[in-house]
Formats: sequence, C-alpha cells, structure tokens
Amino acid sequence: MAHAFDVLKERGFVNQLTHEQPLIDLFTKEKVTAYVGFDPTADSLHVGHMMAIMALAHLQRAGHRPLAVVGGGTAMIGDPSGRTELRSMMTIERIDANVAAIKNQLAHYLDFSAGNALLVNNADWIRPLNYTDFLREIGSQFSVNRMLTAECFKTRMERGLSFIEFNYMLLQAYDYLMLYRLHGCRLQMGGDDQWSNILAGADLIRRLEAAEVYGLTWGLLTTSSGNKMGKTASGAVWLDPAKTSPYDFYQYWRNTEDADV
Repeated sequence: MAHAFDVLKERGFVNQLTHEQPLIDLFTKEKVTAYVGFDPTADSLHVGHMMAIMALAHLQRAGHRPLAVVGGGTAMIGDPSGRTELRSMMTIERIDANVAAIKNQLAHYLDFSAGNALLVNNADWIRPLNYTDFLREIGSQFSVNRMLTAECFKTRMERGLSFIEFNYMLLQAYDYLMLYRLHGCRLQMGGDDQWSNILAGADLIRRLEAAEVYGLTWGLLTTSSGNKMGKTASGAVWLDPAKTSPYDFYQYWRNTEDADV
C-alpha cells in the first residue's frame, strides 16, 4: 500500500506543513485520523471543495481515517479567511438544512461504513458553549498581538474586521481540540488560506493537552489570473446535479483555458 504522505505530496496536496518528518513517521506507525472542515454556506459543495474531498479520499485509500467536519456551529459566525467583507448572517434553520445536504453529498466520495470515516457537525460542541467558560479555557491561551499578524486578518484590517469574525480563529482552534479529545485526531488539512487557523489549533492542543499534532495545507485551485476556479458568470459550479447539470459541469471543464489547466 502506498505511503499516505507520498501520495499527497506526489499529487500536489502538500504546500505547507508543520513538521514533515514526524508526520511521515506518524503515517508509518499508526492509523491516522485527519480532518478537513466544510463550511455550510450553501446547500451544496462546489468544485472548489474537490481538493479537500480528494485529500480525504486518498488518505482513506492508504488505510487512514478521514474525518469530515461540517461547520454548523462556526457557520453562525463566518470564516473571514480570504474575504474582503463580512459574510451575511444565516438563520440556524438555513444552516442546519445546508449541513444535512452536505452530509449526503460527502457520502458519495467517502466510505463512512464501519467507522472507516467519520462525519461530525461542530454545532454539537459550539452551540452549547458557555461564553465565560470558553474565555477562561480557550481565550486565555491566545495573544491578540500574535493573532493580528495572521494572514487571514491582515487583509481585513484596513477594510474593517468585526469582533464576531475575530473570534473565528478561536472557534476553529477549539474544533481541533475537541476532535483530538473525542476522536484522537492528529492532523488538520485545508487550503493555504486556513494556515493561520490550523497553526492556532495545533498550538492550543500542545498547550492544553501536551500532545503533538500536525497541520498541512495545499495551494488554492486558481486560474492563471489568480482567481479561484469553480466560478462562472452565472455563479459557482456545484457538485449537486440539480444546481449544476452534468452537461454544464462537463462544459465548464471542456471550456477551461489551456493556461488555466
């Protein structure tokens, strides 16, 4: 069976990572639980999510356990990473409907039978949070000065960053902590725009649990001009055939410029 790290590296999924050799050793000696988060801002995933789905699928084929986290809790705030303005607030009912739809989609790509993969909703531990307890346990571990140097905040400082968005990094770090505690998760993966959040989570676990965990990111899927792929004049290219027909999905890739390929 191919080594999981070699597969990810050969296929271009490794751009930044925390500790290369210890992570390689971890993949060699044990079955690793690795997670990726999916933001339920719509009732379908789109082609931009395929990098994350494929990374989890490759790990599963190599004998490891993928953990897909749907952000039913963090979606109530919104991830400021890569954003130039505040996300619009969704109702809890809308978020929960999107979570259910995304869970069904992920089952097409990952094998969730017999615990071979896990799918969880971070609303299970975020929505019941007591704010004072959260500040005492989690907030006390973070330096505002250090947070302000994170790339995900730098791009927003001049345009304005809301306090609610500023809390997002703490909540995502808390996700990693809870996944470590509940499921023994040792690796968080995501796009390069999540690097600061991933580092925050790994550092939180080291502080509170004295455990070594890891982070890995891949480059974002972009066109030759630097724009994110998966967008058309009419909107996103969805994975749901009811939102983007198989014909339109095929045509999107068929008409992609050679320079973008």
